[in-house]
Amino acid sequence: MKSSKIKFITEELEREFENIDDSDFLKKSIKRALEDLKTNAFCGVQIPKRLFPQKYIEKYFITNLWKYDLPKGWRLIYTITAEDEVKIVCAILEWFNHKDYERKFKY
Repeated sequence: MKSSKIKFITEELEREFENIDDSDFLKKSIKRALEDLKTNAFCGVQIPKRLFPQKYIEKYFITNLWKYDLPKGWRLIYTITAEDEVKIVCAILEWFNHKDYERKFKY
């Protein structure tokens, strides 16, 4: 398995991540997830296309969507793209708690 590159879908999202306190469990959990995704972009759970939020399709033109389960019911949502023919990129779309995740994906 090739390693993958991690990017945030927007600079605003990256700034939001950077502004989380380093001692916060959420930041530590996201950092762990990013390390796992660097090693294996496919380590999350693939979300069926019928469940894709329309916002993601319209705004980011996604063709695949994945979730990585974080502690305490939080979820990290990402898509996998290719930067070139040999480099896999995980683009982080957002993270939220379980309640907001269920609302977004209409569970």
